[in-house]
Amino acid sequence: MKHSILSSVILLTLSSSPALAQESTLDPVVDAASEITQAAKSSQQTVATIADTTQERVQQYKQVMRQIQGLEVYTQQLQRQLHAQQAEKEELLRSLDEVSVVERQITPLMMRMVDSLAIFIELDVPFLSAERQHRLAGLQALMDRADVAVSEKFRRVLEAFQIEVDYGRTIEAYNGVMDIAGQPQDVEFLRIGRTALIYQTRDGSNLGIWNQEQRQWEPLADSYSSAIKKAIRVARKQLAPDLLMLPIHPATSAVGE
Repeated sequence: MKHSILSSVILLTLSSSPALAQESTLDPVVDAASEITQAAKSSQQTVATIADTTQERVQQYKQVMRQIQGLEVYTQQLQRQLHAQQAEKEELLRSLDEVSVVERQITPLMMRMVDSLAIFIELDVPFLSAERQHRLAGLQALMDRADVAVSEKFRRVLEAFQIEVDYGRTIEAYNGVMDIAGQPQDVEFLRIGRTALIYQTRDGSNLGIWNQEQRQWEPLADSYSSAIKKAIRVARKQLAPDLLMLPIHPATSAVGE
C-alpha cells in the first residue's frame, strides 16, 4: 500500500514537470511580446502626433503662402500707384513752371488793365463817382498785396470791368448831392446806360443833364420834370417800363463803352 502511494506521487511529479518547464520557458517570450506591443503602441502615438503636427504645419504654410501672394499683389498695386504719383508730380512741376511764366506775364497785363480802367472812369460820364473811385482804389491796393493770389487779383479786375460793362445797359436812380449855384443840394440822379445822366432836386425846381461832349452840366427846361420823375420811378422799379420822352446828348466820349 505504501509502495503504491509513493509510486503515484512519483508519477504525478514526473508528469507535471514538462508543463512547468514549458511555462517557465514561454514567460520571457510573452514579456518580450508585451514590450513590443507597448513599444508599437507608443510609436503609433508618436506617429499620430507627428502627423497631426505636420498637417498643422502644412495648413500654416498654406495660410502664410496666401498672405505672401496677397502682399505681392498689394505691393504691385502700390508700385503702380507710386509710378502714377511720380508722373503726376512731374506734371505738377511742369505746371508750376508754366504758372510762374504765366504769372510773370499776367501781372503786367493786370496793371495795364487797372490803369486803363482809371482812365476810362476819369473820361466817362460822372455817375456814381465815389463808388467807382473806391472800387478802383481797392484794385490798385490789391495789386501791391503779396498775400493775395494772382488768380484772385485777376478775378477782381475782370469783375470790375464787368461792372463797368453792365453800367452801359442798365437804368438806375440814386440819391446824391449836387452843387447848384454854389450851394450843395440833395438831388436824385437818373442814369440811362451811358446815354444820359440827369439830376432833379427834391422839390423839382432844378433839372440838369450832363453834356459829355462839353463835359459839363447843363440846365433842363421844367417841361421835362414830369417825364424825369416817371423815369426815376421806373428805374426804382416803382412803375412798369414805359416809353419815356427824355433829352439825350449824343455820345462823343473819347473812350467807347
